[in-house]
Amino acid sequence: MNSKLWMSLLGLANRARKITSGEELSVKEIRSGKAKLVLLAADSSANTSKKITDKCNSYHVPLKIVENRYLLGKAIGKEARVVVTVLDEGFAKKLLTLLD
Repeated sequence: MNSKLWMSLLGLANRARKITSGEELSVKEIRSGKAKLVLLAADSSANTSKKITDKCNSYHVPLKIVENRYLLGKAIGKEARVVVTVLDEGFAKKLLTLLD
């Protein structure tokens, strides 16, 4: 996985205001049907990981695991982030291809 490409695309989505970050906001977006893709840090807690994975499975939202919370946070220009939700279909499709 080429981390530079997906990180820069996620940064672009952030500047376009097409993402949300954080566990509670992500769960809210998944429930409302706005979430197109969820990125979860591999080093997230077992509780957070289970909660997000279960929500994504029940609402049929694609879920991708990234290396760690620091890369995820750096991609959007913030401190460490465990969960990032992409709200735009175009960004989500391109990120899915880059993360496969």
